[in-house]
Amino acid sequence: METISEKLSDMAKIAEAFCILIDNCEKQANGDWLEELYALLPRLHSAVTELNAFGSSQLPGSNVDLDERFDLYSRLRQALGERDSYWLEFDSSPDQIHMSGSLADDLTDIYFDLQHGLELLGEAWPQKAAQAWQCSYQMHWGQHLVDAERHLYALKVRDQLGRNCSPIR
Repeated sequence: METISEKLSDMAKIAEAFCILIDNCEKQANGDWLEELYALLPRLHSAVTELNAFGSSQLPGSNVDLDERFDLYSRLRQALGERDSYWLEFDSSPDQIHMSGSLADDLTDIYFDLQHGLELLGEAWPQKAAQAWQCSYQMHWGQHLVDAERHLYALKVRDQLGRNCSPIR
Protein backbone atom coordinates (compact mmCIF):
# COMPACT_ATOMS: atom_id res chain seq x y z
CA MET A 1 0.00 0.00 0.00
CA GLU A 2 1.29 3.44 -0.96
CA THR A 3 1.93 5.94 1.80
CA ILE A 4 1.20 9.66 1.74
CA SER A 5 4.86 10.36 1.10
CA GLU A 6 4.90 8.08 -1.97
CA LYS A 7 1.71 9.61 -3.33
CA LEU A 8 2.94 13.11 -2.57
CA SER A 9 6.27 12.35 -4.22
CA ASP A 10 4.49 11.13 -7.35
CA MET A 11 2.28 14.23 -7.37
CA ALA A 12 5.31 16.49 -6.94
CA LYS A 13 7.16 14.86 -9.85
CA ILE A 14 4.17 15.23 -12.15
CA ALA A 15 3.50 18.81 -10.99
CA GLU A 16 7.12 19.71 -11.64
CA ALA A 17 7.04 18.07 -15.08
CA PHE A 18 3.87 20.03 -15.92
CA CYS A 19 5.38 23.33 -14.80
CA ILE A 20 8.62 22.71 -16.73
CA LEU A 21 6.65 21.84 -19.84
CA ILE A 22 4.58 25.03 -19.56
CA ASP A 23 7.69 27.14 -18.83
CA ASN A 24 9.31 25.81 -22.01
CA CYS A 25 6.32 25.75 -24.37
CA GLU A 26 7.70 28.53 -26.55
CA LYS A 27 10.92 26.61 -27.15
CA GLN A 28 8.94 23.80 -28.79
CA ALA A 29 7.24 25.70 -31.59
CA ASN A 30 6.50 22.51 -33.52
CA GLY A 31 3.76 21.53 -31.08
CA ASP A 32 5.52 18.55 -29.52
CA TRP A 33 4.83 20.05 -26.12
CA LEU A 34 1.11 19.54 -26.70
CA GLU A 35 1.71 15.83 -27.33
CA GLU A 36 3.64 15.69 -24.04
CA LEU A 37 0.88 17.63 -22.30
CA TYR A 38 -1.75 15.27 -23.75
CA ALA A 39 0.10 12.34 -22.13
CA LEU A 40 0.85 14.17 -18.85
CA LEU A 41 -2.61 15.49 -17.92
CA PRO A 42 -4.19 12.07 -17.22
CA ARG A 43 -1.20 11.26 -14.97
CA LEU A 44 -1.73 14.57 -13.14
CA HIS A 45 -5.42 13.79 -12.76
CA SER A 46 -4.64 10.37 -11.31
CA ALA A 47 -1.97 11.70 -8.93
CA VAL A 48 -4.14 14.46 -7.46
CA THR A 49 -7.05 12.04 -7.12
CA GLU A 50 -4.82 9.72 -5.09
CA LEU A 51 -4.10 12.60 -2.70
CA ASN A 52 -7.83 12.84 -2.01
CA ALA A 53 -7.51 9.90 0.37
CA PHE A 54 -5.85 12.35 2.76
CA GLY A 55 -8.65 14.73 3.74
CA SER A 56 -8.28 18.42 4.26
CA SER A 57 -10.69 21.05 5.42
CA GLN A 58 -8.72 24.20 4.60
CA LEU A 59 -7.28 25.71 1.48
CA PRO A 60 -3.83 27.14 2.23
CA GLY A 61 -3.63 30.60 0.71
CA SER A 62 -1.37 31.61 -2.14
CA ASN A 63 -0.28 34.99 -3.39
CA VAL A 64 -0.27 35.04 -7.16
CA ASP A 65 1.11 38.05 -8.97
CA LEU A 66 -1.63 38.99 -11.46
CA ASP A 67 0.90 40.45 -13.90
CA GLU A 68 2.86 37.20 -13.83
CA ARG A 69 -0.34 35.25 -14.38
CA PHE A 70 -1.32 37.46 -17.34
CA ASP A 71 2.17 37.16 -18.84
CA LEU A 72 1.98 33.36 -18.73
CA TYR A 73 -1.54 33.37 -20.17
CA SER A 74 -0.38 35.63 -23.01
CA ARG A 75 2.64 33.43 -23.78
CA LEU A 76 0.46 30.31 -23.81
CA ARG A 77 -2.18 32.01 -25.94
CA GLN A 78 0.49 32.94 -28.48
CA ALA A 79 2.01 29.43 -28.46
CA LEU A 80 -1.40 27.78 -28.88
CA GLY A 81 -2.70 30.12 -31.55
CA GLU A 82 -5.87 28.77 -33.15
CA ARG A 83 -5.77 25.71 -30.89
CA ASP A 84 -6.54 27.81 -27.80
CA SER A 85 -10.30 28.33 -27.98
CA TYR A 86 -12.91 25.63 -27.65
CA TRP A 87 -16.63 25.29 -27.09
CA LEU A 88 -17.76 24.01 -23.72
CA GLU A 89 -20.00 21.00 -24.02
CA PHE A 90 -23.32 20.74 -22.24
CA ASP A 91 -26.81 19.52 -22.82
CA SER A 92 -28.41 22.15 -24.96
CA SER A 93 -31.77 23.73 -24.49
CA PRO A 94 -33.27 26.68 -26.34
CA ASP A 95 -32.47 29.14 -23.55
CA GLN A 96 -28.81 28.17 -23.07
CA ILE A 97 -26.09 30.28 -24.62
CA HIS A 98 -23.01 28.49 -25.97
CA MET A 99 -19.94 29.21 -23.92
CA SER A 100 -16.32 29.01 -24.97
CA GLY A 101 -13.19 28.10 -23.08
CA SER A 102 -9.49 28.81 -23.41
CA LEU A 103 -6.78 26.18 -23.10
CA ALA A 104 -4.30 28.95 -22.23
CA ASP A 105 -6.54 29.98 -19.33
CA ASP A 106 -6.92 26.36 -18.17
CA LEU A 107 -3.17 25.73 -18.25
CA THR A 108 -2.39 29.04 -16.52
CA ASP A 109 -4.73 28.29 -13.63
CA ILE A 110 -3.42 24.73 -13.25
CA TYR A 111 0.18 26.00 -13.40
CA PHE A 112 -0.15 28.52 -10.59
CA ASP A 113 -2.01 26.13 -8.29
CA LEU A 114 0.64 23.45 -8.88
CA GLN A 115 3.44 26.00 -8.38
CA HIS A 116 1.97 26.96 -5.02
CA GLY A 117 2.15 23.34 -3.84
CA LEU A 118 5.72 23.02 -5.12
CA GLU A 119 6.66 26.16 -3.18
CA LEU A 120 5.17 24.67 -0.01
CA LEU A 121 7.19 21.50 -0.60
CA GLY A 122 10.30 23.64 -1.04
CA GLU A 123 9.57 25.20 2.33
CA ALA A 124 9.42 21.69 3.83
CA TRP A 125 5.66 21.69 4.40
CA PRO A 126 4.61 18.45 2.70
CA GLN A 127 1.23 18.17 4.43
CA LYS A 128 0.35 21.75 3.47
CA ALA A 129 1.44 21.05 -0.12
CA ALA A 130 -0.82 17.99 -0.28
CA GLN A 131 -3.69 20.00 1.20
CA ALA A 132 -3.12 22.90 -1.20
CA TRP A 133 -3.14 20.62 -4.23
CA GLN A 134 -6.12 18.64 -3.04
CA CYS A 135 -8.28 21.61 -2.04
CA SER A 136 -7.38 23.82 -4.98
CA TYR A 137 -8.08 20.88 -7.30
CA GLN A 138 -11.53 20.39 -5.79
CA MET A 139 -12.36 24.09 -5.66
CA HIS A 140 -10.65 25.47 -8.75
CA TRP A 141 -8.30 23.76 -11.15
CA GLY A 142 -10.05 20.39 -11.33
CA GLN A 143 -12.58 21.76 -13.81
CA HIS A 144 -9.76 23.39 -15.78
CA LEU A 145 -8.00 20.02 -15.89
CA VAL A 146 -11.08 18.21 -17.21
CA ASP A 147 -11.70 20.93 -19.81
CA ALA A 148 -8.05 20.87 -20.93
CA GLU A 149 -8.07 17.07 -21.20
CA ARG A 150 -11.27 17.17 -23.26
CA HIS A 151 -9.94 19.87 -25.59
CA LEU A 152 -6.57 18.16 -26.07
CA TYR A 153 -8.38 14.92 -26.83
CA ALA A 154 -10.44 16.70 -29.50
CA LEU A 155 -7.27 18.18 -31.01
CA LYS A 156 -5.58 14.76 -30.93
CA VAL A 157 -8.37 12.95 -32.77
CA ARG A 158 -8.39 15.72 -35.40
CA ASP A 159 -4.59 15.40 -35.72
CA GLN A 160 -4.07 19.01 -34.63
CA LEU A 161 -1.71 18.68 -31.67
CA GLY A 162 1.55 18.88 -33.55
CA ARG A 163 2.92 20.47 -36.65
CA ASN A 164 -0.38 20.61 -38.55
CA CYS A 165 -1.52 23.82 -36.88
CA SER A 166 0.45 27.04 -36.70
CA PRO A 167 -0.06 29.79 -34.12
CA ILE A 168 -2.08 32.86 -35.06
CA ARG A 169 0.19 35.82 -35.64
